[in-house]
Amino acid sequence: MKNFKIKSFLKKQVIEKIIIIVGSILLIYLLISLYFLNHFFFRTVINGVDVSLKSYDDIENIFGGYVKDYELVIFERNNETEKIKGIDIGLKFSEKNSVSKVYSMQRSFGWFPSLFKEQKYEVNDLFVYNTEDLRSRLMDLNCLNKKVTEPENVSFKYINGAYVMAKEVYGNKINKMKFIKTIKTAILNGETKLDLNEKQCYVNPKYTINSHKAVETKNLLNKYVKSKITYLFGSEKEILAGSTINRWLTVDDELEAIIDEESVLQYVRALGKKYDTIGVTREFKTATGKVIEVKGGIYGWKINVDKETEALLGHIKQGEIIEKEPIYAQKAFSREKNDIGNTYVEINITRQHVWFYKDGKMIIQGPVVTGNPSRGNATKLGTFMLNYKIKDATLRGPGYESKVTYWMPFYGNIGLHDASWRYSFGGTIYKRRGSHGCVNAPKYLAKIIFEYIEEGTPIICYEE
Repeated sequence: MKNFKIKSFLKKQVIEKIIIIVGSILLIYLLISLYFLNHFFFRTVINGVDVSLKSYDDIENIFGGYVKDYELVIFERNNETEKIKGIDIGLKFSEKNSVSKVYSMQRSFGWFPSLFKEQKYEVNDLFVYNTEDLRSRLMDLNCLNKKVTEPENVSFKYINGAYVMAKEVYGNKINKMKFIKTIKTAILNGETKLDLNEKQCYVNPKYTINSHKAVETKNLLNKYVKSKITYLFGSEKEILAGSTINRWLTVDDELEAIIDEESVLQYVRALGKKYDTIGVTREFKTATGKVIEVKGGIYGWKINVDKETEALLGHIKQGEIIEKEPIYAQKAFSREKNDIGNTYVEINITRQHVWFYKDGKMIIQGPVVTGNPSRGNATKLGTFMLNYKIKDATLRGPGYESKVTYWMPFYGNIGLHDASWRYSFGGTIYKRRGSHGCVNAPKYLAKIIFEYIEEGTPIICYEE
């Protein structure tokens, strides 16, 4: 019984002590809370100024002294710094500020967390400055007055047969609107340090060496210059490779690889100028063994410039390695220096005679009557080609209509054909009673030529 009373007494004492301790703590917390009715919490920072435990009534003196010595240090590229001092821009404490909002946010009983966590606030109307003074000071800053180095995207260089990337250039060009806005915000927020790089006040390149787009573009350029197109012109070749193609490639501001289509067109035109043979002057060995020059005509090779340009662009874009003939608008019988070959029709206007050779062998020869020169109907001179052949045709022209069995046109409505209305051929008949420009042949002669000749066969008309 006695022990029970002792235990009861001790328990009562412990409870009393706990009540006293808790009461003391609550009293202390209450007293501190009362203190914070007109003081800032622990670790309170307003616009960069530490006002911990300061009285609300002292706020003007605190910030008034702060602006007196205020300066904003601006960190620029190339490790350069500049300062804007509060005194230079008329900086002062604004009596019409919103610090009272901080008071209301710091309810006195909620002071305890401030022991462990910083209480940071930004009041954007805490300071005022002279707008004209700030503008003047900003215009004097070196960063806005130095020679501007423009930013440049990553670039691409063709070296040793391939493209490599050249690092971007950041330069020192400032985005003035953003810069001024950032400076004003920093001053009003009481900031003392401002890194222009961190605040992105510089105009930076859009694409850098680490950009995914840059890698894509480099790979595409290398695909283009790996192309190798070997053009075949008989025994001759023209090779187009990266050493030429790279000069046609550019990259725009969005890192799009561009092939200069005009340069491709000019390249194909140059091929045509070198290898086209339509209208060229040819040396020709006649049936009599005499070597003459034959000028003009429409026979020969001619590259289809538009279609081949389109095809070449496609080859380059696919990075192809191929051998090919160009796309031709017209082909001749041979791609050797003598593109006439050894199958042709030879018409000697002076001798009024025709020879037909097939694979180097003379098939037939005979007299003809050509166009009447005295009436302005002389047969055209030059190298032509058979357009087509047709049996039983009716030829029409001004003042005439003639039916022929074998019609072989080679220049518009001028062609070789039989002429049943004639009883003699050769000699000088053509000077008096020549044709309207066609080559009239005896029926047997026209028949043999018709049977052996093929479309595209060269037809050479010349005078000795």
